[in-house]
Amino acid sequence: MDSVGDESIGAREQDFMKFGGEGLIASSVGLGWSGLSAALLSHGRGVIEYKDTEPEPESGIFVAISPSNSLVTRLTGGVVDRTIAERGTIWLAPPGPREVLLDIAAPLPEILHMYLPARHFSAQSLGVDIDHAAHASLRYQRSFQDPLVAEIAFAIVSELRTQTAGGRLLAETLAVSLAARLMHSHSSLSPDKDLEQRSHQGLDRRRLTRVREYIEANLEGGNLTIARLAKVASLSQFHFARAFKAAVGSAPHQYVSAHRLERAKELLARGDQSLLDIAVALNFSSQANFTRAFRNGTGMTPGQYRRFLFA
Repeated sequence: MDSVGDESIGAREQDFMKFGGEGLIASSVGLGWSGLSAALLSHGRGVIEYKDTEPEPESGIFVAISPSNSLVTRLTGGVVDRTIAERGTIWLAPPGPREVLLDIAAPLPEILHMYLPARHFSAQSLGVDIDHAAHASLRYQRSFQDPLVAEIAFAIVSELRTQTAGGRLLAETLAVSLAARLMHSHSSLSPDKDLEQRSHQGLDRRRLTRVREYIEANLEGGNLTIARLAKVASLSQFHFARAFKAAVGSAPHQYVSAHRLERAKELLARGDQSLLDIAVALNFSSQANFTRAFRNGTGMTPGQYRRFLFA
């Protein structure tokens, strides 16, 4: 697992508390995510002040998940914004020192806080020739609506609430897509053409075979990340995620999730490992999450499946 990502997530847990940890509904802490940290929070009526003079290395994206019709006033980065928080309303916080004042007129039941590390805005991640500090080109602006960013947020919330077999890969894929969207539509840079052109290129058979073999060899353990798979394919992370789906018909996390469930069936059939051991081997954060994902995929719990095999 990426040590930098672990440190980021550990530190971010404290930031969640600064924004009202008493309203924490769910978070990525403990889920093993390395490319994105996220928390679903509820905020009560009142004023929230957050001041940090140390430069923040990550970009913050905040999305209203459920409508509240609350008037939210935000003062930060020299920008004063007043908006009614509708489902999908988005606020952006570029990296750097942050001094935020929020005045919330009525409770906000569900706000997703997402933080992206700088590495997602690199040429290695996006596959375009951009400056190493490209994430600094993101700008403060008024709240806005962006259907793609909103859909990414909704998918992340779904994973926070119900972990799946490919959850870590899903989070990493969504993080890359989110970075690409921010650079495309909410940055002072314009890598649009190269980004769009490369995202439609395919994955040749030789590279696809390498990736499939790597996935099969690493279903057990924590080595399946978008960064590693992209490296195996010799592609950028953004390009790889789209090229893989174009070639296979399913996203990397869906492909891995399906194959992990097949491996789970094999391990259950052997009968020499406990359910907890299988859950850990297949990179689930708990036996309960493994049970939930297995039941969603097969219609039976792991225990029921094992009993059926040995009946």
